[in-house]
Amino acid sequence: MERKTYHPGDYQAYAEQWILEKPFCALFLKMGLGKTVITLSALKELKFNRFRINKTLVIAPKRVAETAWSEEAAKWEHLEGYRVSLVLGTVEERRAAIAKKADLYVTNRENTVWLVENYGKHWPFDCIVLDESSSFKNHMSKRFKALKMIRKKANRMILLTGTPAPRSLLDLWAQMFLLDGGKRLGRTFSSYRDYYFVPDKRSRDRVFSYKPRAIAQEAISEKIKDICLSMDSEDFIKLPEQRLIRVPVVLSGETKAQYKKLENDMLLHVGDEEITASTQAVLSGKLLQLCNGTIYTTEEDGQRKTVEVHQKKLDALLNILKLLAKTGGKHALVFYEFKADKERILKLLAPTNLQVATLDDATSVHMWNEGKVDVLLAHPASCAYGLNLQFGGNHIIWFGLPWNPELFEQANKRLHRRGQKETVFIHVLLVKDSRDEDVFEALKNERACQDSLIKSLKARISAARKE
Repeated sequence: MERKTYHPGDYQAYAEQWILEKPFCALFLKMGLGKTVITLSALKELKFNRFRINKTLVIAPKRVAETAWSEEAAKWEHLEGYRVSLVLGTVEERRAAIAKKADLYVTNRENTVWLVENYGKHWPFDCIVLDESSSFKNHMSKRFKALKMIRKKANRMILLTGTPAPRSLLDLWAQMFLLDGGKRLGRTFSSYRDYYFVPDKRSRDRVFSYKPRAIAQEAISEKIKDICLSMDSEDFIKLPEQRLIRVPVVLSGETKAQYKKLENDMLLHVGDEEITASTQAVLSGKLLQLCNGTIYTTEEDGQRKTVEVHQKKLDALLNILKLLAKTGGKHALVFYEFKADKERILKLLAPTNLQVATLDDATSVHMWNEGKVDVLLAHPASCAYGLNLQFGGNHIIWFGLPWNPELFEQANKRLHRRGQKETVFIHVLLVKDSRDEDVFEALKNERACQDSLIKSLKARISAARKE
């Protein structure tokens, strides 16, 4: 592949200088601003011209670790000679990758604990980059605790994410602690929470959630602004329009009655199968499964199987794909939520003339971007970070929705980013008067926490019982 000449924009040069001047820092850059090339440029400068670092470790989501950093290093002329080693695969393959002479070592976040346990006493990396640092927002997680143990062994640490607080400002504490050991937001999570937040939902004896105090946003921003640089892509890059399209799906009389029965009684019979939902969270999942057309059941041996209830969403999906094929052969990135839906979609499209691929390896990404794939089928969690898919199409179809607003936003940004030439159309298949619509509204309003969704479910159950 012929390397390209890198012409950084003013904001990219500024962000690179931010890394060069601040040994422990964060770039909270929205998607499409080029976090990877900015960071690679700074890392090469720090190693070869300023002699400040030797070996850098990047910890990233698996899909990003497999492709994004090595491809970006191979893409640009000024990064020629910068060696990347992928610390992935089996234990033997990971050890061999670390033993290689390289400048940058890239691994997935699931390997964090293994790395610390195996190399903690002789930690070989003097610089650590956390790509999508919100993966380390949970101060109780094993990966956070592992990095906490060795953070002082690194001379530099860089956090990269476009969503530092995907659910709440509470998500910031763990990420900031990895940078400064608690200097800015407090040495413990509880002290941070008690100072900036107040109890929200609670019982007499227990607090279930917290909400920020009136001064929290401004005060926290003031505390961390010296090491955290925040930029929004809309401020620097003119992107094409993004349109969100609701595609209504109407259930037939019998299926609608089945939905209402499950919603109201938490129990449903489909043929010989009895489907129960023991809690509201389980019920919510079952209702979303029913909206998509199948429901998981559990047999006596503990094995899960599915029962098909309807094909309404499959019909709607096929209609959109046929319409795209007629209008210039437009390609579509289709997101599913449940594995059973993936299998049903593949079965649906098998007899057609459409070229269908699943996001299982780097090959499908290249084929998609080269225009050789009509339908790319993916779970949002598998491609929500780091993948550039904007060259293969401009249509997204959500067959089923996730609860996670970060996944929804990040997945949509796979097409709506720098390099996209056309309006991005996001088609969302929604069963009318159902759980689908609750989740969609929560995602749109960025209030997508489980509490709000459970509250909306209670309202639906109450209304159903009144009917």
